[in-house]
Order: sequence, then C-alpha cells, then structure tokens
Amino acid sequence: MTNPSAPQPPRRPSDWFLRSALGLFALGLLAVVAIFVTPIVSDASPGLWLYLTAMLAPLGFILGLGYALWSGRRAR
Repeated sequence: MTNPSAPQPPRRPSDWFLRSALGLFALGLLAVVAIFVTPIVSDASPGLWLYLTAMLAPLGFILGLGYALWSGRRAR
C-alpha cells in the first residue's frame, strides 16, 4: 500500500520533452484521421488547417526520436 503523504521523487527535466513529443504526434494523427473522415461525413473538402495540423505527427515523431537518443546516451 502506498503512502499518499510520502514525498514524490523529483521529475526528470526530460519528462516534458517526451510528453510534448507524444502530444504533438497524437494531435497529428487525429488530424490525419479527420482528413479522411471529413469527405465521408460531409461533401466539403478538409481545410488547410487540418493539413497543417497533420504535419505535427512527423514533428512529434522526430522529437520522440530525439528524446530516445538523448535519454539513451551513456554518462561518461
């Protein structure tokens, strides 16, 4: 059983890097899904903002790779 009053371990400064990479990737994937769903649901074509938002997926992927390389290096 955990003690809720116990002090939490300090968060590593790289946690925000991983969270932002995952968030950007997820937003980009949602935009890609919305691009494919929009013509099915309505007769309108997807807006430019959806295409620009879809570009967040590769950006999040690149940030995720950067996080993996940065956190996986050995300390000398």
